[in-house]
Amino acid sequence: MGKATVLVVDDTPDNIELIKNILNQEYRVKAATNGQQALKVSRSNNKPDIILLDIMMPDMNGYEVCRKLKSDPLTMHIPVMFISAKTELQDEALGFELGAVDYITKPISPMLVKARVRAQLALVNQHRELEVLVKSRTHELEKTRLEIIQRLGIAAAYKDNETALHVTRMSLFTKLLAERYGANKEWVELVHLAAPMHDIGKIGIPDNILLKPGKLDKDEWEIMKLHSQYGAKILGNHDFPLLRMATDIALYHHEKWDGSGYPKGLIGDSIPLAARMAAIADVYDAVTTARPYKEAWPEDRAIKLLEDGAGAHFDPELVKLFLSCLPDIRKVQSQHAEKHSAHE
Repeated sequence: MGKATVLVVDDTPDNIELIKNILNQEYRVKAATNGQQALKVSRSNNKPDIILLDIMMPDMNGYEVCRKLKSDPLTMHIPVMFISAKTELQDEALGFELGAVDYITKPISPMLVKARVRAQLALVNQHRELEVLVKSRTHELEKTRLEIIQRLGIAAAYKDNETALHVTRMSLFTKLLAERYGANKEWVELVHLAAPMHDIGKIGIPDNILLKPGKLDKDEWEIMKLHSQYGAKILGNHDFPLLRMATDIALYHHEKWDGSGYPKGLIGDSIPLAARMAAIADVYDAVTTARPYKEAWPEDRAIKLLEDGAGAHFDPELVKLFLSCLPDIRKVQSQHAEKHSAHE
């Protein structure tokens, strides 16, 4: 194996040069002088194995860079070490709270930096080996969990005059989008398994509202909107990654990019990525599928809906990626087509 890659992020060139001189004999060292550049390098095909991150930088400080890294499946597994002149305990505590693996204060000790980087990279390699072992021993358990999760999603779909095939299609659409985004296999599989539970909260909506053939009045609509919060309560607050992602999707898949959605009016990338993906997949399948009460939209009309909603309802970059998946989306629609017509 070649040398591990270390990304040093600091707005002061002298600090970058100092750390390069300490590490460049053992590692391949890259540099970024601001947060945006660091995020770009971290999301590239040649990702760093570890990131040494300064805190006090203009425009985007190190804490915000770390938050973005840890919320993105492309970069969330890259260990982050803060190297900062901020020496207060609360500064260090915030760094660990955001997901950093270490916190080194300036002025730095070359021996300390070498030892801590070496230790963290050893932990990464050990973690990878353990992951392989755990996956080989939990395959049957995951199959059982998947079956239970799919049944939960199907139960909610049937109550809403939807079908099991809607749940299957929209979860596969979400998986295709996650793959096109470039997420790792583990995250792709999580979002695929979690997406079917997006409307589980509709179990808690009274039938006279959920199944009403006409338009809901204002009070009924407010009750209907509660299904996102009901879903989060049903799924609960767990450390289990699958249920945590399912909760995010259930709670936030009706948020909109411009902040006009519900239940919290989140804006832009403050909406969890998995929920943004599921929202596009859910809407696309809903409009392109016939139901006893409506005709299916033709593909060009559905595409226009997504394009018109990009930047308002939907994450504009994810819309572009979703539309680039259309050949595979058509295959899913063909393989999992509804058996009834809209006039049955």
